[in-house]
Amino acid sequence: MPLLALVVAALATPVSAQRPVSTYSIVARDSASGQLGVAVQSHWFSVGPLVPWAKAGVGAVATQSFVEVSYGPLALEMMEAGRTAEEALRGLVAADPHPEVRQVAIVDAHGIVAAHTGDMDIANASHHIGKGYSVQANMMLDSTVPAAMARAYESSKGDLAERLLAALEAAQGEGGDIRGRQSAAIIVVSGTPSGRPWEDRLFDLRVEDNPHPVAELRRLVHLARAYQHMNAGDEAVTNGDVDGALREYSTAASMVPDEATNGEMVFWHAVALVNAGRVDESLPLFRRAYAVDPNWRELVRRLRAVGQLPDDDAVIVRITAVRDGN
Repeated sequence: MPLLALVVAALATPVSAQRPVSTYSIVARDSASGQLGVAVQSHWFSVGPLVPWAKAGVGAVATQSFVEVSYGPLALEMMEAGRTAEEALRGLVAADPHPEVRQVAIVDAHGIVAAHTGDMDIANASHHIGKGYSVQANMMLDSTVPAAMARAYESSKGDLAERLLAALEAAQGEGGDIRGRQSAAIIVVSGTPSGRPWEDRLFDLRVEDNPHPVAELRRLVHLARAYQHMNAGDEAVTNGDVDGALREYSTAASMVPDEATNGEMVFWHAVALVNAGRVDESLPLFRRAYAVDPNWRELVRRLRAVGQLPDDDAVIVRITAVRDGN
């Protein structure tokens, strides 16, 4: 079936059957890294599967208001086929029997941006297009929300994820959704596809139902950054780089309290130290892990059984005998 026919078929759902997702969002391409991203907050349960869409090397989409979810995958498909963000948006709007209730923004891999706010979107509803980004909002308490988001995105420092979060926080600072807040999501993908989509998706996080979804989303992004260091440590272990692994594990553990990961980070740091022959240094870390959950002690024994810790009675006794205060 031709692409245009697919678009027309996908948009045939009656508008009365679609969901009024009151939302503020941002789509953006980072000019330095080429990363593409979208972040959103809504007074609607589980906004993550509905509004944000992104694909490495292709683009990012936010589809909202009386949300037509198919705008997301269809826009990505059109851009992957060679359309610009503007061309993709024109095709979607032209084929839609109800463009007056849609709000959508698209950025492509070249930084071209396009946005549409329908005449029948619930006020306050508008969008603002800047260099490589668009911010958009509907059913806002105040009409100043998009401008505040734009200022925050343009003035904030850090990587794309950090700047997307700053825009969401600015929106909430202006009053956000007239009905309140409930869920949020962020997706950031690499600018150039690697052929391994799971590696291209740098952040893909959702807050389904929370009284402070943007604050919770920021917490999750920070935790994800810590786990990225854990993953780098695992990779270093695989490559035989013991010092690199210990450096990455240590960085991860320093970023979050033990309770935030149920002792996970300090435990694996301790395991890496033992395998590097540095048992004495591992003991305080094992103590911290056991204080959070004593079941880590049993996992030590199981790791030995599969060769992930030394098959040495004396070593295993030392690291399992650690107690709080010892």
